[in-house]
This record gives sequence, structure tokens and C-alpha cells, in this order.
Amino acid sequence: MHDRHDLTDEQWELIEPHLPQLSIGKAGRPWADHRSVVNAVMWRTRSGAAWRDVPNDYGPWKTVYNRHRRWSGDGTWDRLLGELQRGSDGDVESWDVGIDSTVIRAHQHAAGARHTPPSDVSAERLAVALEDFESTRARPRPRHTGG
Repeated sequence: MHDRHDLTDEQWELIEPHLPQLSIGKAGRPWADHRSVVNAVMWRTRSGAAWRDVPNDYGPWKTVYNRHRRWSGDGTWDRLLGELQRGSDGDVESWDVGIDSTVIRAHQHAAGARHTPPSDVSAERLAVALEDFESTRARPRPRHTGG
């Protein structure tokens, strides 16, 4: 559809069964196709662009944002990741990700974060996110040895 990085038919067949059933939205209209939304989320993740810059080929940016947020809040992305990781590398104890934060800059609009938790995410889900955040802060940082 949009570019060479979109899901292939084979990849889509692997993840489609693990996504929520397409249903009727609040206004009575059917949900947008999950595949285009997943492709849009992957495009945005790869590019680092703002939600509003998601190409129109994927559908309205607000639809993509809302679906991503809903799936983040209800654990859909975590369940999907778990299914994809199952059996992929044998007995992997941990799937840690290393990020070199020396090149990451916060956008000027990142200031003034909300002080209250979002009302549409369950307390259990927030507790897991907070636990993950606290565990990463407690880890000793590797020292740069130069080179």
C-alpha cells in the first residue's frame, strides 16, 4: 500500500488473530481496517514523526492515534508482542532493549506533562507501567569507555 516496510500478507496472517475483533465504534460506524492502522503505527515508530504527520494513505491520523492508545491501555500490544516472541529464539530469558539516550532530545512541547494518571487506562495497567519504569531507573548505567 504505502511503502516497502508495510506488513506482508504472511506477516499479517501471523498477527491478525491476536488483534481485537473489528467492531462498531461509538458513532455506529465500523472501525477502520486494523492492517492499515498497524502499518501506520509502524510507519510513525520508524520515522519518529508526529501523529499528525502520518500519511493520509493509512487513514486519518486521529484514528491511528486513538487505536494505538486504546491498544496500549488494554494490553493488546503486549499480548501481541508475547505471541510473536513465543518460540522465536528458543529459551530467551529477557528481551531487553538498549537505547543510546545521548542523542535523544525532548521536543519543546514535551514540557508540562500531566500530573494525574489517564482515566481511560486501568490502575492495574498503570501499575505495570510504573513498575517497568522504576525497574529501568534502578539499573546501573553502563559507563562509556571512549573509543
